[in-house]
Amino acid sequence: MASDKFSSLSISPAQITNLDSLGYKKMTPIQAQSLPHILKGKDLIAKAKTGSGKTAAFGIGLLNNINPRFFGVQALILCPTRELADQVGKELRRLARSTANIKLVLLCGGKPLGPQIGSLEHGAHIVVGTPGRVQDHLRKSTLKLEGLKTLVLDEADRMLDMGFSDVMDDIISYTPKSRQTLLFSATYPDSIGQMSRSIQRSPISVTVESDHKESVIEQLFYEVKKHERNTSLLALFEHYHPETAIVFCHTKIQCDEVADFLRNKNIDALAIHGDLDQRERDQVLVRFANNSCAVLVATDVAARGLDIKSLKAVINYELPRDPEIYVHRIGRTGRAGETGMAFSLFTSSEQFRVKSIADYQKKPSICDVPESLDRDPAYSLQSPMDTIQLDSGRKNKLRPGDILGALTGEAGLSGSQIGKIDIFDMSSYVALESSAVRQALNYLAQGKVKGRSIRARKLR
Repeated sequence: MASDKFSSLSISPAQITNLDSLGYKKMTPIQAQSLPHILKGKDLIAKAKTGSGKTAAFGIGLLNNINPRFFGVQALILCPTRELADQVGKELRRLARSTANIKLVLLCGGKPLGPQIGSLEHGAHIVVGTPGRVQDHLRKSTLKLEGLKTLVLDEADRMLDMGFSDVMDDIISYTPKSRQTLLFSATYPDSIGQMSRSIQRSPISVTVESDHKESVIEQLFYEVKKHERNTSLLALFEHYHPETAIVFCHTKIQCDEVADFLRNKNIDALAIHGDLDQRERDQVLVRFANNSCAVLVATDVAARGLDIKSLKAVINYELPRDPEIYVHRIGRTGRAGETGMAFSLFTSSEQFRVKSIADYQKKPSICDVPESLDRDPAYSLQSPMDTIQLDSGRKNKLRPGDILGALTGEAGLSGSQIGKIDIFDMSSYVALESSAVRQALNYLAQGKVKGRSIRARKLR
């Protein structure tokens, strides 16, 4: 049996020490199965779900191959969404601490091109980006990939689902034939196999099972009539009282309608889908992550790559056609040793989807009807926090400590009233106990943060 110790890998002692300091005590299954091949320069196609440790798997591998003295792009990681690209970039920076002078540049849409061009002009070893923006820079010749050693396609199935196939083909045409190509996907549709055959050389195939233990995630299926989906959804909230939840829908319109319905029933919900601009997406995700929104109503594509630490329930407003997508959805709850709940609504004509999920998981599905649920007519779900937005951020040299100091100093708030602080380039977001919002806004209307006046408003 292969060792799960990082010390068994052919990586530097400094990297092993860094991994230990970051809390990487032993390899996850995806790391143990893929890293020996990645470090030997092999192409890889890996099936692994979010949260399996795949970022560290390809990150440790590509960093081992970087020459810090050569200031050309040596590794390119393509991600389906800006949120995932942000997460990957942060993790790679942590993993790169043991190697001096490694420069990473993030190239994502929703941001001005100018500063990105400036960063590239000064040289970069690693680029993490979304397909559209990376293609923009290649066509403008502001990004050059002649020296690329490693190409990573992260969550390749989502990029195909989002229509990026032609864009990815175009990007790959700019890369050397001699590159190493690492392809990671949560699901394995035929299109992934076709992509692998066209861009990889004799890839090693690695699969990490994504089944969930019954004791970790409770899975229940409820048969409903088509016009009863909303009332049945409400019945699930009124019976189980989850503190946080993601409701998965198929379409953007459906997301908006379901979120409106829940809000009208005193359940704090926000929708996220492809029609939101980047600022709106950022605000929704910040609010969900900092406990100032309890329920996220999302499409699969919009929810991909979300960094959710603790989620009590996943609800399928409609079942997906692919059982792998179902398993990926429900895998967002029951993490890190916690238990979770997964509820699914289906009509009689969708019974075949329940059967395909049961066959895929190799266990029977537990089906019920919503009438069996005890409902609480007085139920409401309101978030304990609110979020305020400040019109200053990273570009203004603003740090979380500056905001915390101002609010606990002259503003007079206690530290326990202040939650998560998120700093973006031109704005910042602060989670506050609802009772503390007025006091914070009153101070910010007159006082200063880091010596300058800053406008603030409550997000609604």
